[in-house]
Amino acid sequence: MIHEIDCRGMACPAPVLRVRDVLNDGGAAFIAVLVDSDAARQNVSRFLEHNNYQVTYEIQGDEFRVAGTRQDGAGATVATTSATVAKERPVRTKKIMVLITSAHMGHGDDDLGDMLQFNFLKTLKEMGPDLWRIAFVNSGVMFTVEGSDAVPYLQDLAANGVQILACGACLAYFHILDKIQVGDVSNMFDIVTGMKLADSVVTV
Repeated sequence: MIHEIDCRGMACPAPVLRVRDVLNDGGAAFIAVLVDSDAARQNVSRFLEHNNYQVTYEIQGDEFRVAGTRQDGAGATVATTSATVAKERPVRTKKIMVLITSAHMGHGDDDLGDMLQFNFLKTLKEMGPDLWRIAFVNSGVMFTVEGSDAVPYLQDLAANGVQILACGACLAYFHILDKIQVGDVSNMFDIVTGMKLADSVVTV
């Protein structure tokens, strides 16, 4: 029997939280989730995959039906967040999370702010192996999409084990969800949980 969840009309991160609650209640061998945005579809799919479900989806008009089948031998333990999948990363003495909240750094001239924020991203590698995760929200997601000069620098960081998260609701708001070039489409559940898990959070 498939456990059906209707998450249509729910804003980020409610669909992921609803799925998490079902998995916390003992899980389901089969689960289907109805959502009405591609950002929610990606977030729910990734969360299920990271909790050992094989995922498929169907497009139904302007909506999506995400179906998950629990893999044989998979337990019901739920990942704290869909972004906590184990990856090969350098040994760290601590975990630093950087939250990029805007395409500009500081207040005043936006052109200057753009240059400063871009230079900040290029320099993040100087944090070394302690740099753990970078999350982009609001206009900060512009750095993760096609046409941004920051993409190669972020791809280099990702290749070295830094997790890159881009707010799916923000990408959808700016109509650039299909243009993301680096990192994972994420949600506030991932971002807030990451802040909890980090040893320190730098907000820019």
